[in-house]
Amino acid sequence: MPKKLRVGVIFGGRSGEHEVSIRSARAVIESIDRKKYDVLPVAISKEGKWLPPAEAAKLLPPGTSSALPPNFDNAGKGDVAILGDPSHQGLISLSTNRGPIASEQLDVVFPVLHGPFGEDGTVQGLLEMANVPYVGCGVLASACGMDKVAMKLLFRQAGLPVGDYIWFLRSQWQSDPASVTRRVTREIKFPCFVKPANLGSSVGVSKATNKTELAESVNLAARYDRKIIVEAAVDGREIECAVIGNDNPQASLPGEYVVYDEAARFLDYNEKYADTGHVKFVVPAPLPKAMIGKIQRMAIEVFKSVDGAGLARVDFFLMRDSKRLLVNELNTMPGLTEVSGYPKMWEASGMPFVQVIDRLIELAFERHKDKSLNKTSL
Repeated sequence: MPKKLRVGVIFGGRSGEHEVSIRSARAVIESIDRKKYDVLPVAISKEGKWLPPAEAAKLLPPGTSSALPPNFDNAGKGDVAILGDPSHQGLISLSTNRGPIASEQLDVVFPVLHGPFGEDGTVQGLLEMANVPYVGCGVLASACGMDKVAMKLLFRQAGLPVGDYIWFLRSQWQSDPASVTRRVTREIKFPCFVKPANLGSSVGVSKATNKTELAESVNLAARYDRKIIVEAAVDGREIECAVIGNDNPQASLPGEYVVYDEAARFLDYNEKYADTGHVKFVVPAPLPKAMIGKIQRMAIEVFKSVDGAGLARVDFFLMRDSKRLLVNELNTMPGLTEVSGYPKMWEASGMPFVQVIDRLIELAFERHKDKSLNKTSL
């Protein structure tokens, strides 16, 4: 019988998306093929402390522990970390009964982290230093995919259509709010959407219809990031498309968020992750075949524009009047929860989630092997 691969699933993290990450990790752990893989759960607390498997498992629902291998909690006792040292190649127990430092080798890491300090290239850089294969985009794509301003600049450089936006720093708002307000009024107008530039899952996002609401929205966004982006409101259908692959990615059938109740002012965190009944994700999206093809092709262009790898979800607006397609953003570690669009779109495209996980792990090894061809000395 072939030896099982040991997969380190890292989740939680120091971001406003901590709880969503736990839900995504649960989905991965419960869906992964247990005949092929042994999972080692590693959580990062809201304060940034790395929790050993036994402690990490306590953050997961009780039923999820049945998907973990026997004696998983023997690995990584006490304080744990992944060091940027390729001689260890995995999880390090900093204090154990086997000595001051002990290693638990990981074949591959699945960093199911959303938001800053995990999805933004920080953990990816650590894994590159440790020379451990990992699922998802590399340092550059992860960083650009997290920063909505840098992301949109790359989209425009690639000739992709994006909506109107401006950005500014928290310090600029704090020192001269009147100037920022005038700029928003002149260049973007109302209504508009105010967002932290480096966050996802609609955390800290607000809709502003006047100057008073703009101030409230900016103050909220400024709690989460030093960089704030204001986007013009778009009268369009919200379309998503999942991408998987490395150098030759493929796109899923697109899905659409359909609003059934005007009580949903916009697709915020609550509408995405709570069963409000206001919004439903429909896949495949009810679109003509030609438009589906256009969305899939553009999703792949978006993915390549940031040098994506592994997986991403691309969000679009389909303008109601002109049928023009605008790229909203790219998410390099999309939600993988039971209500998330990414697994649903691949399911509708003929690839169940267990196969998606298989493919993502294959792509992690493929990219790691490709990078190992790079010379590191003259």
